[in-house]
Amino acid sequence: MTKSPESLRPPHTFVASASQQVWDFPDLILKARFADAVEAGASKYPIHRRLRFAARTDLDELFDRVALDLGYHAQRLDSSSIMLDGESVFIVGRGGRKAAYCSCYFSIWAGNRDAAERARESLLGLVQQTRILEPMFSIDWHFVTARGELESASIEELADDILFDEAYPDIEGGLKNFINRYLDAEETVLVLQGPPGTGKTRLIRAILGEISRRRGGEAQALYTGDKKSLENDQIFVRFITGWEDVFVVEDADHLLKPRAKGNENLHRFLAIADGVVRAQGRKIIFSTNLPNVGDLDDALTRPGRCFASLFVRALGRAEAEAMLRRLCTDDELCAIAMRRLVSMEAATHSLAEIYLAARLAHEDRDRG
Repeated sequence: MTKSPESLRPPHTFVASASQQVWDFPDLILKARFADAVEAGASKYPIHRRLRFAARTDLDELFDRVALDLGYHAQRLDSSSIMLDGESVFIVGRGGRKAAYCSCYFSIWAGNRDAAERARESLLGLVQQTRILEPMFSIDWHFVTARGELESASIEELADDILFDEAYPDIEGGLKNFINRYLDAEETVLVLQGPPGTGKTRLIRAILGEISRRRGGEAQALYTGDKKSLENDQIFVRFITGWEDVFVVEDADHLLKPRAKGNENLHRFLAIADGVVRAQGRKIIFSTNLPNVGDLDDALTRPGRCFASLFVRALGRAEAEAMLRRLCTDDELCAIAMRRLVSMEAATHSLAEIYLAARLAHEDRDRG
């Protein structure tokens, strides 16, 4: 029997391909392994863990020990990142330097729970004597690169800021009471207004420190001061779906002006602050140099959404002297510092000027 031409044709074959731009070398290795595992119908790294810590040691020395002492195949990518490859485990580490300590963030992919836990414990074992156990908070600093990609860098900060009620005389009931009321409130938004140097950032750090203490020593903040990073939905999706406890936007003048004046970005914050997609108990803090409450969009500051719009101002002469008495160890130092402020011939003084005067007074007396 003769077959028809149609029956002699080979079965249809489909070929598909995918491409993706990858700018991070460890990410390239990881995704290539994932692709191979999927192609083979296998499971490569079903377990993922994160590890953050800070230690009073030099970052280069710590990464040298990570590379040489743990038995992994190590690749030192640069001074602040490292890649470790081992049996059933793949680790990417990144670190940052501070004056007195370093901070590290490790992502651990493993074939099973035991391998992930062994990797975690071996990393912690390297800093057993130097690990900082005091309360800390993590700043995930987001920015847009020259390629237009949203990227972030993680920085561990000690929650050791000491604030004084004298620095914020308009806060009734004191700072501690104000911070606790904000963190306990259902309202999401806090707006800090005022000129540069008046203590807005110090107050933000104090709030983050209190969140850390409430969470047993750890807190995470998504942070940006980059206008471009707020012009699309990506950073907002990260906040809603991520691990961060608070979203901090500093120098947010452009973001807080009324929408009637052409502000096209505020609606995203309104959506997560008290909209269809909510922050679910997490906080959003803005700092701005805008001088008047009337400069802010009414929808942002409405009751139920905004806990407070707090104006942080410079201090008068008597208030500045009261603040110096908290910063200086004795009356002599306070008098030296006060003379520095008086020499400025200004009616008011920023908190930054007062701290500087106190520091220079100590230096003047140390020099004799």
